[in-house]
Amino acid sequence: MSEPAAIEIQPCGPVDARIRPPGSKSITNRALVCAALAEGKSVLEEALDSEDTRVMIEALRKLGLRPKHDPAARQVTLPGGGGKVPVGDADIDVGNSGTTLRFLTAMLTLGHGNFRLDGTARMRQRPVSDLLDALGSLGADVLDELGTGCPPVRVHARGLPGGRAVVAGSISSQFLSALLMAAPCAQGPVELAVEGELVSKPYVRMTLEVMEAFGVAVGREAFESFWLDGAQRYVARCYSIEPDASAASYFFAAAAITGGRVTVEGLSQRSLQGDVAFCDCLAQMGCEVGYEEQAVTIRGGRLRGVEVDMNAISDTVPTLAAVALFAEEPTTIKHVGHIRHKETDRIAALAAELRKLGAEVEERPDGLTIRPGPLRGAAIDTYDDHRMAMSLGLAGLRVPGVKIRNPECTAKTYPGFFDDLRRVAGRS
Repeated sequence: MSEPAAIEIQPCGPVDARIRPPGSKSITNRALVCAALAEGKSVLEEALDSEDTRVMIEALRKLGLRPKHDPAARQVTLPGGGGKVPVGDADIDVGNSGTTLRFLTAMLTLGHGNFRLDGTARMRQRPVSDLLDALGSLGADVLDELGTGCPPVRVHARGLPGGRAVVAGSISSQFLSALLMAAPCAQGPVELAVEGELVSKPYVRMTLEVMEAFGVAVGREAFESFWLDGAQRYVARCYSIEPDASAASYFFAAAAITGGRVTVEGLSQRSLQGDVAFCDCLAQMGCEVGYEEQAVTIRGGRLRGVEVDMNAISDTVPTLAAVALFAEEPTTIKHVGHIRHKETDRIAALAAELRKLGAEVEERPDGLTIRPGPLRGAAIDTYDDHRMAMSLGLAGLRVPGVKIRNPECTAKTYPGFFDDLRRVAGRS
């Protein structure tokens, strides 16, 4: 059997760079759903072009919504369906895009007809039953085809009646986001109650702010209950998408790891994206953070270990784990058990790969402790998970011999990542 394709990261000195990462995947896919349900034609500026967003765009095209995607201009033009799904039957391939699967499952209940959603082998392991149960409480006819609580999903749509539903908060905030975005187009009022502690609250806040930008306001009590009166509708608009804060975390981490400086343009403390708070973690570890109106700068310093709850910014757990390799004390990451249900089991995968690099890692159900050790080069397996590839590649900025297998998996959210990393490291 041949070795998988790999890229070797070249060590560098302290970085000194400015960069603007591509648009946010999370905002792009939320804006696509809101625009698809709006009255009129929307234009999305600075939209991300990646596997995940292309999967969503192609799915909307298959549903009869005629999006026009111009990757060179980073623009998507989308005539909305006015709260309706134009076609009556479709078989949708969501690939490995969790947002597409979950958001469209809820959106398709607004239509009339029969729809099926399926994806990769890993997608067939990702939970969806809590979303299906909540949709059922609102009057939808949805089911997991194989009875596994995971895709494939079948939607027998006849409009979404509305009512009250309880949605679990402990597995994925995407369930709640999916329900919220579909709710304004339901036939009656919708009330949603969250059961248990909601993970990744900033992503729900992001959903609410994107919905508001398209003309829909949601009543809520903290992050425990939400309600819509059923009389609102999305309104088309021109909408500009921020750079991806999760992607920015890799360049912030590059500054921390190399003792250098990186400025990310287009983000601020007031970003829609909670992952900007990753900078707070780096500040605790000894970095200097500077905020401007439209830029954030990290300057690396002597790194110390921290104990941090990353539940709200869990997509950046792999990034912090990479930085922890270079700290003087252990780092403990807590309350992120839900990342075991991502593109891979990120806790188990991080533990395995960090050990290859020389760290001692204690894996727990909801997190891990990383004790730095003498570091060494290694061939890193990425599990077809974009965040594993991008985060652990950073170790190679200081450690010779770090190779990233299957680097193409970064196409899911950031196709040009390794080219941009080379530029930041001064190797372009």
